[in-house]
Amino acid sequence: MTPLHITTPLLVHPSLSATLDKHVSLKMESLQPAGSFKLRGIGAMCQRAVVNGAQHLVCPSGGNAGFAAAVAGAALGVHTTIVVPHTTHESVRQQIRAIGAEVIVHGDVWDDSNEEALRLCMNPRAVYVPPFDHPDIWDGNATLIDEAVAQANAAQTPFDVVICSVGGGGLLCGVLQGLHRNGLAHVPVIAAETEGAASLHAAIQADALVTLPAISSIATTLGAKRVAQAAFDWTRKHDVRSVTVTDAQAVDACLRFADDMRVLVEPACGAALAVAYQNLPELAAFQRPMIVVCGGIGVDFAKLAAWKTRFDL
Repeated sequence: MTPLHITTPLLVHPSLSATLDKHVSLKMESLQPAGSFKLRGIGAMCQRAVVNGAQHLVCPSGGNAGFAAAVAGAALGVHTTIVVPHTTHESVRQQIRAIGAEVIVHGDVWDDSNEEALRLCMNPRAVYVPPFDHPDIWDGNATLIDEAVAQANAAQTPFDVVICSVGGGGLLCGVLQGLHRNGLAHVPVIAAETEGAASLHAAIQADALVTLPAISSIATTLGAKRVAQAAFDWTRKHDVRSVTVTDAQAVDACLRFADDMRVLVEPACGAALAVAYQNLPELAAFQRPMIVVCGGIGVDFAKLAAWKTRFDL
């Protein structure tokens, strides 16, 4: 099967590289047709489901996973329903509808939307597409590491650490799976979250899965109150270094990235970028960091301007 995602470039960040005296590379997942890395994993899962007879894809997501599922459904020619909570911005709902998916607004939080999605999937021809917690999704997300390894080796600048944002853990699982299948089990991962959405950080501290009481970060696409079990399990068998940044630091990184690279990304992505822009201590031991620029559709000029004002940046 031809994958639904595209090969994204691995770019050097010139100013950060100069400022930090490191070779900082960027895996530009914001350039995917669905606006984020999500098309890799969600796309792979949807393709496999359709091959196995699925005629209806149902995804509970108020953001990037839902948009990726809608893009996948349109490409595969199957009916797709995205179930979103009332908190999902109307602009995001419109973006999903614009590519032909049905949007159902149900509940005040994602958990409510998830229950409705599961109910809709009682039809045997319907397939539930989770936002992050499925082996097919992790396998698809791992392709970004397959690409990055080949690109970095071709440029003779292999990365010595990967920096990625963590919400539910689908990207983290994919990154780690990709490192291991490319013989890079020794390469650490810096896992970045925003304060108020740091379910992985809480789990590592407690040495057990933790359900956050609420999500208080503006990085709503990191808003999984409980990280995937598989993501937490990886922290016990790989060098995963958990860091948290403030919402202000994440937004600051988004603003600086827009100026530096002329690309808009969500604060969820800004969390990973902030590791470098803030030159956090976790970065000190490495010379060739690669940042996964995960992207996100929940950003525009107006939102960036509002966040800039809100945090007095």
